[in-house]
Amino acid sequence: MAWSNANDRLLKERARRVIPNGMYGHESTARLPEVYPQFFRRSEGAYLWDTDNNKYIDFMCAFGPNLFGYRHKEIERAAAAQRERGDSMTGPSEIMVDLAETLVDLVTHAQWCIFGKNGTDATTLAATIARAHTKRRKILVATGSYHGAAPWCTPSPNGVTAEDKANLIGHDYNNVESLVAAARVASHDLAAILVTPFRHEVFREQFLADARYAVTAREICDVSGALLIVDDVRAGFRIARDCSWATLGVQPDLSCWGKCLANGYPLSAVLGNDLTRDAAGCVFTTGSFWFQAVPMAAAIRTLQLIRDTNYLENLVSAGTLLREGLDKQATRYGFELSQTGPVQMPQILFADDPDFRLGYAWASECLQRGVYFHPYHNMFLSTAHTEAVITEALCISEEAFAALRQRRAHLASPAQLAGLPLPPRTRSSNRAA
Repeated sequence: MAWSNANDRLLKERARRVIPNGMYGHESTARLPEVYPQFFRRSEGAYLWDTDNNKYIDFMCAFGPNLFGYRHKEIERAAAAQRERGDSMTGPSEIMVDLAETLVDLVTHAQWCIFGKNGTDATTLAATIARAHTKRRKILVATGSYHGAAPWCTPSPNGVTAEDKANLIGHDYNNVESLVAAARVASHDLAAILVTPFRHEVFREQFLADARYAVTAREICDVSGALLIVDDVRAGFRIARDCSWATLGVQPDLSCWGKCLANGYPLSAVLGNDLTRDAAGCVFTTGSFWFQAVPMAAAIRTLQLIRDTNYLENLVSAGTLLREGLDKQATRYGFELSQTGPVQMPQILFADDPDFRLGYAWASECLQRGVYFHPYHNMFLSTAHTEAVITEALCISEEAFAALRQRRAHLASPAQLAGLPLPPRTRSSNRAA
């Protein structure tokens, strides 16, 4: 069947009448090529179908939540069994305790946990606990790092006051001297250092944290009495079966979790050590749907699979196959890719592409042939991305490279196509090897 987006275009028109801009947040397609569908009809394993019934190998995994693929049978059975017993109730299900015990057993630094729904819930709560524990205000964050969509951390200036961000102090990620200088500015008012486990901003190359940077962050907190918070919302359980910085030998006081915690069901968590237990118990935090039992049942089964299977090794193997295959294809057709970040969370950009026109055009060619790659956001692999699925995707990407070579001389910039400003392409100078 020939690719078409007629239904999606009609839905976008309807949505614009009843939803601001037709869509909002990170799943808006406003900055994507026009061919990208905004709405989808169903999902299964590594595949998505849009409202025009186009089928895609999906490398976004719903922007990360699906670690074991869409509608994983064992996880769905666990969720369905709990749904028969109850979901939102006047009090939580007993499985909340089961889930808390499972997480505490799995994550080395954790001795307690509090559940929420979104990553922003978790990062906001962690910052609040740090301030309650230290009785201080200032939090160090890497300039440009994403920690959620609340006024204190949103990347957008609209509707945000200077007071909302007054207690954040920026530094350059992976730059020890910059981190130390920021801590000096905070001085005796330093409540916490909040970091992502690796640098994963949109429109730019990704890079892993350097061990010296991680150790320095831990030392600053130990000396000052501040808390170290690792924001593992995006990367959690795709880097390690533990907090991601455990791979660097560094344990945080608090960690923030979400995304794949329940394989697509809405659930997030803050985990903490005993040092922070009293502070966690004295802050008020809640939500009408934070105690739902169905996502917790899905999370328990997800965590069992994380603990008992080779899921992580399989993700790395699949990601390596994809990265090596794309590099060979790009070279064959006269292009150079800049593939960065962990292979299981790939960022795929073109090396000589200052206005992203090559990346946008290539991703569009892939999409219309049946592979959903993102032209500026890091992607995610799931266990459903088997060797056979990666091989299928590489067959399609090769066709896309061939088509891109034919179109190369006549490509327009994405900004001209979308009428939207795109950030300038910059290379990171502090990328760790």
